[in-house]
Amino acid sequence: MKKKNLWMFAAILTIICGAGVVTSCSSANDNTAAVVSPTDDCSQFVNLTDVVPDAILEIRYYGTYNFVGTRIDGYEEPTALLTKQAAKALKEVSDDVMAQGYRLKIYDAYRPQKGVDHFVRWSKDVSDTKMKSYFYPDLDKSVLFEQDYIILKSGHTRGSTVDLTLFDMRTEKELDMGGTFDWFGPESHPDFCGNPDTGEYTGDNSKSPAEPKRSITAEQFNNRMILRRAMLAHGFKPLDSEWWHFTLKDEPFPDTYFTFPVKKIGL
Repeated sequence: MKKKNLWMFAAILTIICGAGVVTSCSSANDNTAAVVSPTDDCSQFVNLTDVVPDAILEIRYYGTYNFVGTRIDGYEEPTALLTKQAAKALKEVSDDVMAQGYRLKIYDAYRPQKGVDHFVRWSKDVSDTKMKSYFYPDLDKSVLFEQDYIILKSGHTRGSTVDLTLFDMRTEKELDMGGTFDWFGPESHPDFCGNPDTGEYTGDNSKSPAEPKRSITAEQFNNRMILRRAMLAHGFKPLDSEWWHFTLKDEPFPDTYFTFPVKKIGL
């Protein structure tokens, strides 16, 4: 067979094999599978509560109490998934805070790309503001995308990012962080009213756009720091705009955006 024909045969074979891409959640270690799409492969993910059984789940995007006001695309069950590496590190965080009298409460973990796409579609419909008073009262919805509150790609979709808070086992309530999860504004920044690097409370609320300006107390700032210190001590890095958001420093899939839905793995 001539070289040209060999090249054509190889190309056709590649196309045929490529057509066998698995579009469901399948195992990369399954030798019977043809070609596994990296965006659909959940074999390196775990059910978070299988690894961190003490975690409390309140998956906001499965319900309606979120900034959109409806269940988000791709959230088929009220569960949390993470890469194996992120879950292992979060177990260390859980053990740390449990010793201090707290439990982890999870708002969101892995987020499929279709969930992010839902956020983007919602942001473009400026007439839908039913949750404005709860999550972005100081902002016009039209600026949410341009100010990066809503983005085309999210670290959550890479599988090693988690949104969480602390649950106080003594009071049997969430620890008071001085603001709600997914509040769009500088009040959510870790440096609001203090220096997160030193843990010093300054009371500086000058960045708050509200009139009169909002503030958080020294106790609320310190509560944020309890969570932050535990997360950083066990391999996570923070985000400068959200006190609840952390990503594993050595995340295993820094360039991959997964698409499988949020539902329990292995069932």
